[in-house]
This record gives sequence, structure tokens and C-alpha cells, in this order.
Amino acid sequence: MAMASTNAPAWRRPSWLTLPVAAGGLIILAWIIVALTVPLWTPYDPVMMAGRRLMPPSAAHWLGTDALGRDVLARTLWGARFSLTIAAAVISAAVVIGALLGALAGFLGGIVDGAIMRFADVTLSFPPILLAMAVTASLGPGMQNAAVAMIIVWWPVYARLMRAQVLTIKQREHVEAAVACGAPPARVLSKHVLPLCWSPILVNATMDFGQVVLLAASLSFIGLGASPPTPEWGQMISEGANRFYQWWIAFGPGMAILSIVLGFNFLGDGVRDLMDPRTQ
Repeated sequence: MAMASTNAPAWRRPSWLTLPVAAGGLIILAWIIVALTVPLWTPYDPVMMAGRRLMPPSAAHWLGTDALGRDVLARTLWGARFSLTIAAAVISAAVVIGALLGALAGFLGGIVDGAIMRFADVTLSFPPILLAMAVTASLGPGMQNAAVAMIIVWWPVYARLMRAQVLTIKQREHVEAAVACGAPPARVLSKHVLPLCWSPILVNATMDFGQVVLLAASLSFIGLGASPPTPEWGQMISEGANRFYQWWIAFGPGMAILSIVLGFNFLGDGVRDLMDPRTQ
């Protein structure tokens, strides 16, 4: 029987680098470039009248104009800067707060663990959109208050993830050896435990980024987020919902949200496979 050839190609694509992951990365990179260089992409001011009211898509206005004569494409592109900034701030704050509290809960245990986790359980018992609506309504409409509400919604997720990781890592031999050598608890946690706990946090943060964009748009859609004339995607879709036959008003921001959510979901799959070879 002829033996199978053992010659391997000189270059082999990593198993985590699939077509969806590459597509997701390109989508996110494109939106980041747009957000950073948006004045170069459109000659129109997103809050000023650019033509006649409710003009359909044309060569002058690729996505038409809204009820106030503003260019929909310009508002969609400027909305990327606004939405991505809010999402980045919310995810960063939720990761820092949740990871810190989760690390303390898992490492210290006892009363500290019980208090933090019970508070996290109460927060997680509410549907995210309802809790965000309640917090935003109590603080008052506005994107800053909406960001605070979304941080409250998301930090328990990262607290539970970090706690689970810390509980696993602190049982390992190198941690027990550091404790036996007399290392202070703060050094054990920061030098021997936390560096090994970040993989699931980063994967979850990547996937949650698109969900934060979606939740921010939902709050703006019902009037609890950005206020006019801010070029925010949810607020633009809310305007388009009242004008069904002028479909182009909601089409641009709707496709922007769809692409952002899909892009981060695809990218999150790749990050997960890269950090956990067992899934490849």
C-alpha cells in the first residue's frame, strides 16, 4: 500500500483565520477608518439642510435627504463616530469595573464574594433593555445617562467571568507556591492570577461591542438616548419609522448597525479560536 505523502505546504493559514473572521475584521476596520476620517467622505454637514426635503436617492444625495433636508449618508457616516465612541466607552468601563469586582470576589471569597455576586445576580435578573430603560428614565434622557445605564447592564457579565477564571487559576501550583513563599495577596493576584484570566474577557468584550451599539440605538429609538439633531443611528431609524414610504431615511443607519453587529460577532469568533486552541 502506498504511503500517504507527508509533504506539508510551506505556508498554512491558521485555522482560526476563516472567511467570516476576515470579513468581520475588514468591516470593523472600515468603520473605524470612516469614523476617524468622516469629514473626508462627505461634503455635507450632518445637522444642516443639504437639499430639498425627502429627496429620494440620487447622484447628489446617495441615500436621499430626510424630513429636514439633511443628507442621510452624511448623517449615517457621522453616526459611526458617535456610536463607536459610546460603545468603546461603555465596554471599557464595564470591563474595568466588572473585572475588578469579579477578581476581588473570586480571590477573597467569603462575605466579599457573596455581596458582589448577589448584587450581580440581581442586576442580571432583569432583561438588559428593560433595565437600561429604567435607569435611563430615572436619570433623564440623554446619551451620557444612557451610557451609565448600559455600564450598569454589562458589568455583572464581566464580574462573573472574571470570578470564574480567578477561582480556577488560584488553585494552580504556581499560585500556591507564591503564597507559600510569603508573597502579599495583592502581588499574588496581580502577578500570578490576573494575567492568566483575560482570554474570555477579551472574547466576550469583542462580541458585546456590537450588542452595545444595538442597545444604544434602541434607547435612542424610543427617545431615551441621543437627542436631535445628533446624527445617531437609532434616532435616525426612529425618524424613518414615521415615514414608511421614504425608506431611505432608515436604510442607511439600519445597514450600518447590521454590519457592525455582524462584524464584531465574526471577529469575536476568531478571537475566541485564537486564544483557545482547543476550539480550533
